[in-house]
Amino acid sequence: MGETTLFYIIIFILTAQYLIHQLLEYLNAQRFTSSVPDELRDVFDEEEYQKSQLYKKTNYRFGLLSDGFSLLVTLAFLIFGGFEWIDSMLRTITNQAIPMALLFFGIIAIGSSILGIPFSYYQTFVIEERFGFNKTTKALFFSDIVKGWLLTALFGGGILALFIWFYQGTGPDFWLYTWALLAFVTLVLNLFYSRFIVPIFNKQTPLEEGKLKSAIENYAKKVGFELNKIFVIDGSKRSTKANAYFSGFGREKRVTLFDTLINDLDEDEIVAVLAHEVGHYEKKHIVFNLLVSIGLMGFTLYILSLFINNPEISLAIGVSTPSFHAGLVGFIILYSPISEITGLAMNFLSRKFEFQADDYAKKTFAADPLITSLKKLSKNNLSNLTPHPAYVFVHYSHPPLVERIRNLKA
Repeated sequence: MGETTLFYIIIFILTAQYLIHQLLEYLNAQRFTSSVPDELRDVFDEEEYQKSQLYKKTNYRFGLLSDGFSLLVTLAFLIFGGFEWIDSMLRTITNQAIPMALLFFGIIAIGSSILGIPFSYYQTFVIEERFGFNKTTKALFFSDIVKGWLLTALFGGGILALFIWFYQGTGPDFWLYTWALLAFVTLVLNLFYSRFIVPIFNKQTPLEEGKLKSAIENYAKKVGFELNKIFVIDGSKRSTKANAYFSGFGREKRVTLFDTLINDLDEDEIVAVLAHEVGHYEKKHIVFNLLVSIGLMGFTLYILSLFINNPEISLAIGVSTPSFHAGLVGFIILYSPISEITGLAMNFLSRKFEFQADDYAKKTFAADPLITSLKKLSKNNLSNLTPHPAYVFVHYSHPPLVERIRNLKA
């Protein structure tokens, strides 16, 4: 297969993914005016429901613009030799593979981020502000961007450098060493993400003594779940949207509650949400997802090892001098349909896991407070109550609200 054929395949993949994505968005948008399901008539009154519909329509129209711009920039970069221009420029600076790759991906990442800033800014300070969600200051917005760049340079650059070092030193077995490295990094991040990464962006404080902490500890004791680390995160400094999550495992496991969640829900509802998260842990969903993600990494890296030395992949993206970094870019695009398929499978399993965690919460605590908490969170986040089934199948990691309520009432 020649580089010209691969070039057209890459163009086809990018265009087809965009069109499929837009078709799903269109189908979903046709249901924005759907009537509220009977189970959810107590979630919104007519004025609030119209506000939620307007929020979704606004984001839909904005997505058409931002996604279209992203596709046009990517296609223009391919067609007019953007990758070749960066590669040629860097070859006047260095001929060493690792520095060249770091500069190559650094320029692309920063350039992409800069082009995306106006869209992110508009999303945050116009759309989210208009509907009452935004609490982010402009200083915080830009500091988050800079922190993201620094973390990407530190962790992403370090991993990429070791990746290429393995490639240079171990030949066809490089994927095994890279797999081991990524598996180790994934495990460390899962263990210590909340301890070391989250504090860079947010403040976390232990949940203060009181009725809520006692209720959580009583529930944990009732189900035999050791939980000594309960933290509150200042999510309200960016948004009014609420959340809660588990992180880590073993002695490092902890639950983190957004301060907005504590403000929006009552005591029983918060315990019910926590019971759902405990259900994920007790049902081994966290470990399963971790092992599957590591397994998929290994599969992807093995496939990469079969194709990375093919010079036609570099040539297909317009780079005249084949290299590891150019081949990696071409491979990522060519492999993306497989990533889409594995993503569908993971979303399907995730939706099943959500039902199982809901069932656990219902069995060990109660269904009604979980139902009311889900309704409140949906209302406060202006969530889509009537998503299109095809959109749910492709994009949703959680079942739609009405399905979760029907399951909890069953």
